Amino acid sequence: MSALPTISALVVSYRTGPRLHECLYALKGDPDITEIVIVDNGNPPADEAWIDQFVADCPKAFLIRKGGNPGFGTAMNRAAEKAGGDLLLACNPDCVIKRGAMGPMVEALQDAPRPAIVGGRIFDLKGQEERGARRNTLTLWNAIGLGQWALDGTPEPDGPVCVGAITGAFFLIRRDDYEALGGFDEAYFLHVEDVDLCRRAIEAGGSVTYQPKAGALHYSSTSDAPSAFVQGHKVKSLKRYFRKFAKTPGEKFATALMVPLIGLAMRLRG
Repeated sequence: MSALPTISALVVSYRTGPRLHECLYALKGDPDITEIVIVDNGNPPADEAWIDQFVADCPKAFLIRKGGNPGFGTAMNRAAEKAGGDLLLACNPDCVIKRGAMGPMVEALQDAPRPAIVGGRIFDLKGQEERGARRNTLTLWNAIGLGQWALDGTPEPDGPVCVGAITGAFFLIRRDDYEALGGFDEAYFLHVEDVDLCRRAIEAGGSVTYQPKAGALHYSSTSDAPSAFVQGHKVKSLKRYFRKFAKTPGEKFATALMVPLIGLAMRLRG
C-alpha cells in the first residue's frame, strides 16, 4: 500500500484514569497517526496535570479543555473541528490500538460507498471479541428480541464486511464524510450517538464496514462516573434514537407504545 493519508486520532476523556496513559502512548508511538486531538471533558487535577505534560512532550498532540462536560458527541465534534487530518480516527480513552491497524482500516475505506465508516475489532484482555464492534442496524424490533442486533456471537469474518453499525470506541471516517453527515448528533449526551451516525451514513447511500484485521484492546467502563448516571443517559439516548428514526405510521405507533417502557426493561435486565 502507498503512504497512508494523514490521520487525526480523536480522544475524549472524562475521569478516565490511568488507561488513558496507555491509549495515548499507543497513539503517540504509531507512525501512521499524524496527530492526536485530546478533549478533556473533566478529569481530576492530577490527571489534568499528566495530560498537560503529555501534550507538552508530544509535538503531534493537541488539547481542548473548555471546562465542564458537554457530552461525548459534542466533544468529538469539537475535536473534529480542531483536527487537520484527511481521516478521523475515533478512539476511546480506554482503547489501545494495535500497531499497524490503520493500514487495513484505510484499505477497507477506499472502495466503500460514501459516506463511509470503518470500524475495527475490539477485544478484551483475553483476546476475545467484545460485544458491540459489529451489529445490525438497531430497530425497535431487534431491540426487544424480535431479530438479531449484536453480531459478536456469530463467526467472525476473515476480511471486511458490511454491517449495520460499529462501535464509536474505534472507527475511521474521512473528514469530508464526517462533515457531510454533520458529525455526531449533539442531542445525545452519552451512548447511541455512534449507532445514530452509522444509520445516517447508510440512509445517505453510504456504508458501514467492519474490518477484523484492525484491532484495539478495549478495557471498557474505566470512567468513574456513577453507573446510575451512565444508565440514565443510555435510556434517554435510546428513546431519542427510536423516536428519531420512526418513519412509517406503524413504526411511530409502536414507538409511542413501547419507548416509555425502555427504562423499565433495562432495569429488569440489569
